[in-house]
Formats: sequence, C-alpha cells, structure tokens
Amino acid sequence: MRRQLFLATVGAIALTGSAFAADLAPPPPAYVPPAPYSWSGLYAGLQVGYVWGRDPADTTFISPTIPPVLDPVGIVLVPGVAGTFLNDTVGNNPHGVIGGAHAGYQLQLSQWSWFSSSGVVIGVEGSVDGTSINNTVFDPFSELAVRTQVPVEGSIRLRAGVAWDRLLVYATGGAAFTSIKDTYTDVTGFVTGAPGAYEAITKNRSGWTVGGGLQYAVTDNWSVRAEYRYSDFGHYTDYPFTAFVVPAGDVLTVQHHLTENQVQVGLSYKFGSAAAAPVVAKY
Repeated sequence: MRRQLFLATVGAIALTGSAFAADLAPPPPAYVPPAPYSWSGLYAGLQVGYVWGRDPADTTFISPTIPPVLDPVGIVLVPGVAGTFLNDTVGNNPHGVIGGAHAGYQLQLSQWSWFSSSGVVIGVEGSVDGTSINNTVFDPFSELAVRTQVPVEGSIRLRAGVAWDRLLVYATGGAAFTSIKDTYTDVTGFVTGAPGAYEAITKNRSGWTVGGGLQYAVTDNWSVRAEYRYSDFGHYTDYPFTAFVVPAGDVLTVQHHLTENQVQVGLSYKFGSAAAAPVVAKY
C-alpha cells in the first residue's frame, strides 16, 4: 500500500513539473552587435561640381625705336618711329562646370574599440574630368582679347582619413594635370597691324592639388561624397603672333598662372563584400 502511494505521488510531481516547464517561454536569443563597416577595397565612381579660378594675363609688348632714314647728305627721307613699351596685368577669373570619373583603392588599418569603432583609412585615387571652364578678358593697353579655356583635367592623389563606422572624414593631395587653351585676338591691330588677328596656343600643364571631404556609405557597396580641392598649375609664358612681331623686331609675351578652387559631389561603388574591419583594442 505504501509503495503504491509513493509511486502515485512521484507520478503526480512529474506531471506537474512537465506542465510547468511547458508553460515557460523560451529564453531570448543572445544579442549579436552588427560587424563594423570596412572601407577597405577597390572602388570606382562618378563626380560633378563647379570650379572658379584665377589666371591673370600679364602682357608685355616691346617695339624698338626705329631711327630715321637719311640720305648721304643728312636729309631725312623716312622719319623715325619712337619705341613702344607696354606692360599690363589683367585679372582673369575662368569658371565652369566640371565632371568625370574616379577610381581608387583604400585600406582600413584598424578600429579602436574605445572610440565608437573609429579607424584610420589610407588609399590612393585617380580622377579625370571634362570641364567647361573658360573666361575672356580685354587688355585696354595692348588691345588684346585673351580667352582661357580648360577642356580637361586629371589628378593622382593620396587619401588619408578617420572613419566612424560608415562615415569617413578625409584629406587628399597629390599631382594635378590639365590642358589649357589660350586664345589671343588683336582686336584693333595695335600689336600685329592686322585688326582681328587670331591665334590659339594649347599647353599641357602639371601642378599640385590638395583638399578634403566627407564620405558616407549608404549601403555596403554604395557611398556618397562631398569634396573641396585647391589646385595650382604654376607659371608659364605664351609668345603669340610671332609671325607678325618677330620679323618687325617687336616682342610680345603673355604670362599666366592658373589656380583653381573646386567643389564636387560624387557617387562611388566599392567592389566585393563589405567584410568587417580589423579591430585593435586600445586602452
């Protein structure tokens, strides 16, 4: 009798425990934080913006004195012509739209666990742009109309910055290249003796560029950016209308110094999967 009572009690306890266990909710899943975004990888994209610059035209025109022509007894047959020296600088501010493509590679070196997953990002980038940059100025002394056009530009630059997960703040700088077309028109014929004489001179120039910007990764592969850069293409000198001035003994030079400010926005695609950046703990 006692044995039967004991077995019945054990069975009731077991049934009660099973029912109680069935009523318990399953434990919540453990929280796994998302992996930090990595800026490492190869990327390419497009950009568009606006440029405003300075290219002062420093014009120098020298026409030497021509002495009078005398006959053997000293009678003036042809009167002399006094020499001419003109030097003037006219401000020129070319401006226009700029747009093109870029490509590069970045490497995220580390992430610091003590500061919101920030990390150092370094890389190299190349870009090429077509532009509508141009402007025309008139020099009232030499009576030349000088037009500056910049049809194409490019650069190869280093990039270095700090990333806070999907936000990258960076600086950039390196070599810049451009093609410059300077057009000269002798409006009144003062320099050449031929009103409306025209000449275009094209030069390929190299210089330097420096700037910085912000970039944000909208998805694992797509990012948007905003950037400012300053570029300097150095001093150079043109010698227009040599066919006119050299035979006459005249000298005409025009010195240039093109500098630019540009702002651009861009869209970039990073190839491959967005693997998590390496984490280096620092205390």
